[in-house]
Amino acid sequence: MKALENVTVLDLSQVMAGPYCGMLLADMGADVIKVEPPKGENTRHWTPQVEGESGAYMAVNRNKRGITLNLKSDEGKEVLYELARKADVLIENYRPGVVKRLGIDYETLKEINPGLIYCSISGFGQYGPYSSRGGYDLIAQGMTGIMSVTGERGGNPVKCGLPITDLGAALFATYGILSALYARKTSGEGQFIDASLFDTGLALSVWESVQYWYTDETPEPTGSGHRLSAPYQAFQASDGHFTVGADTAHHYPVFCQLIGRPEMAEDERFKDDASRIQHLDIFVSMIEEKTSQQTRAYWLEKFEEAGIPAGPINTYPESLSDPHTQAREMVVNVEHATAGTQKVLGVPVKLSKTPGQVSKPAPRLGEHTREVLQEIGCREDLIESVTKTETV
Repeated sequence: MKALENVTVLDLSQVMAGPYCGMLLADMGADVIKVEPPKGENTRHWTPQVEGESGAYMAVNRNKRGITLNLKSDEGKEVLYELARKADVLIENYRPGVVKRLGIDYETLKEINPGLIYCSISGFGQYGPYSSRGGYDLIAQGMTGIMSVTGERGGNPVKCGLPITDLGAALFATYGILSALYARKTSGEGQFIDASLFDTGLALSVWESVQYWYTDETPEPTGSGHRLSAPYQAFQASDGHFTVGADTAHHYPVFCQLIGRPEMAEDERFKDDASRIQHLDIFVSMIEEKTSQQTRAYWLEKFEEAGIPAGPINTYPESLSDPHTQAREMVVNVEHATAGTQKVLGVPVKLSKTPGQVSKPAPRLGEHTREVLQEIGCREDLIESVTKTETV
């Protein structure tokens, strides 16, 4: 049994946040039906491509079934209404107002299915002065302050290397959907979920908001370091950098002893986290005078033996081939009918009794249209009309 195997999800979303949310539900066993326009969603056309299939699309649409519908047509809307009648969840990430114009908004669909959980993911949410703006991860990172604290100290604003507000919005949306599914067990009613990249960027700014509210200081970039605690960052070795977190009362004096700076444990400038952050430049300089004399492997072995958290800074080829990655099944293979054997990232949460699984690849364009429409009892003439229209 899968945790969500009796849950049916309509995924009308494109690109990253919505599709990733749908994928998370599909990994846990939900029947996620990817609904795309006749020519496919945007990422189907992105590179890199393998045999005409986009790697970007395949990365966030595994475990789903795929259909195509022209939602601007009467036939397409009729099919969607039938799908919504039997669905538990619908995910969309159109700009606010678009679903209303198409006649597939929550108010319309809840009349068809009062138990439907309707999740909208947008750049700025469904209300507020910026709600009508288009939503991009880059813009959300800039407007929520993330870019102002990313990068090296004193440097230019830098975008986080990962699309953090896109992925974070997907995670928050999934959390909202699961909460709504649980609430429906008692109320019997569905509800509307409003998730946004903007709210996500703010919600993730935990330490930054604390620094501003409690000290009246404007948070600034800290490079690889923690803004409230030290030593907790990357340090220079003779052959590159490594990371170490030795900021606890237990670990810090041991760390000082291991690097050959026992006096730092007694230095008043470095007596606690606040003092170390206040004198961070000289603090880091004194540490790196020692760490730069030996290799990363040398230091990592010493810290590992002492029980101090530390690690290498891997490239993605290194991290994806790491033996721990393999042991945790975080890289798995799936067989795609067109693209062949494909590597995908594994399920990051391990459930003991109802585990998630990567069981099938992302669907080819419209691959399951007839199959899905037959399952919901669509008239044959409607199926013929829709599939004919979609393939023209």
